[in-house]
Order: sequence, then C-alpha cells, then structure tokens
Amino acid sequence: MVEVPVATGWKGKDFIGLAGWSPEEVEAFLHLAKQLKANKREWVTKAPLLGKSLGMIFDKPSTRTRVSFEVGMVQLGGYALNLNRQELQLGRGETIEDTAKVLSRYVDAILIRTHSHSLVTELAEAATIPVINGLTEREHPCQALADILTLAEHKGELNGKKCCYVGDGNNVLHSLMHIAALTGMHLSISTPKGYEPSPAIWQEAESIAQATGATLSFSYDPAQAAKGADAVYTDVWASMGQEEEKAERTQAFAGYQVDQALMAQAKPDAIFLHCLPAYRGLEVSAEVIDGPQSVVFDQAENRLHAQKALLLGLLES
Repeated sequence: MVEVPVATGWKGKDFIGLAGWSPEEVEAFLHLAKQLKANKREWVTKAPLLGKSLGMIFDKPSTRTRVSFEVGMVQLGGYALNLNRQELQLGRGETIEDTAKVLSRYVDAILIRTHSHSLVTELAEAATIPVINGLTEREHPCQALADILTLAEHKGELNGKKCCYVGDGNNVLHSLMHIAALTGMHLSISTPKGYEPSPAIWQEAESIAQATGATLSFSYDPAQAAKGADAVYTDVWASMGQEEEKAERTQAFAGYQVDQALMAQAKPDAIFLHCLPAYRGLEVSAEVIDGPQSVVFDQAENRLHAQKALLLGLLES
C-alpha cells in the first residue's frame, strides 16, 4: 500500500529555483520520489492528480523535460498540454502577463522551458497558479532534483559526500550548487578560465552551505577537483543557443574531458553523471559514459520520478 505523502512545504508555490528551498523540503522530496518510484502501479491506480492539468510552454527543444512531465502527469491521473509558443498568441505578441492570467483560468500549473530567466519570473508574478522552471539560461532545478535522487540511490546518505563537476559553469551547475549545499555535500568545481559559475549563484549556495555544513571549492585543474570524489559530473560544452561558439568552446575546454584518467582521480566506486544529451569524444569519452561507473540512464529515468514528486507536492489537494 502507498503511504500518504509527507508534507512537502512547497504545495501551491512556484518552483523557479532551489535557493528558496530548505533541507527539510529536499528530504521530503526524496522521500516522496523514492516512494513514487518503488510503488509506481499503486500510484497509477490511486490517481492523486485526477482532473488536474499542466500547461507546458516550450521555447527550447526537449526530450527528458517534456516526456517526464507529460508522462508523469498521466501516471498521476492528470493531463498535460504541450503549448508551443508559435501556436499560442505569445507568438503574435500577446504579453507574458496576459498569457499567465488566461492560463491560470484553465490549468492548474504551468511549466515553461525558455531562454530568459526573467521571463519565468514575470510569468510567475502574473500567474495565480504554480509556475515550474523547466530550464532557463540561469538554472535547471528540475534536473537537480533527478541528480540528487540518483546520488541518494547510489551513494546513500549525502551529507559529507563529494561530488565533482567538470566543464561549463552553466545552468546545470548552478542548480547542482544549490542542491549540493542543501544536502550538506562537498561540491568541487573545475571550469576553464572565463567559464566559471555565476558569482551570484556561488554566493547563494555558500549562504545555504553555512547552515548545512556543505562546502564549495573551485580549481582550474580538473584532476585536482576530482580527487577523492564519490561522483563526477559533466555537461555539454556548448548548450542550446551557443552553437556558434562550438569551435571556440571546444578549444577552450581541451583538457576538461571526463575520461578514464580523470575518473581514476576519484574514488574507485565513484559514479559518473551527465544530464544528457552527451557528445562522446568531447565532454566525456565513450569508455566512461558507456562504462560500468556510468549511471546516466538511471539519472535520465529519475527525471520522471523527480517530476512526479514535484507535481504531487505542488498540486495534490
């Protein structure tokens, strides 16, 4: 039998980023996500979100975000609508504020995956229903929820564990910084010069870490950053919208590939993480991502269970 969900603390709220969460909310999320994953069939039968709907606005291509939210809503008894900007009046100049007010009359929550973080905050300010950040250039908090679920499954208690991130100081890293700080992890970061994470995000994460005992460290030497790590994480060197920078970035990131030599700096039982899509031979070697230490497809699957936990916490009556 499934249990009654623990109090999440984020019911009815927006999910724009993780900086506003507490360690207790992360614990509640992990409890709920693990329960949903372990008892999938019972939750489908229970259908706790029956009659609830999610409007999904995609300004960027998506595989994992779209499928995990759409399938997640269906498995919880709800319904998801894919709303392409060009199919909405947004594509003809309707304001984001008017769109937010209209959608608030139709659906129970809005997911948006877009370029500008300020667009998400504007949408949330005007909407009277929860708004979920499905990715912006600043943060990718939904990915971080799947990351922490994967780490907890493979490494158990997270407090005191070391995760190393090598690569671009991008939105994925920013949300990883927040969630690592919230769970008391030690996050070591290595990027090339000029590609460091946002100082504002660093300050937010350090502020959280003061209360949890987490630490953040930085080195331009990826081998130094990976020493003794329980997990090694990377992402693409050129994200969506940066395609014209690919040649420049490939040159700048030379030496930052996660290969077997770099994994050897971590603990023997270290796991490899990547949010996908991945480019073998660039940010990661094929022998690492397709090797025994890789848990990238567990991580991808966990997008579904993480999104279901988030949706249930936000929307259950």
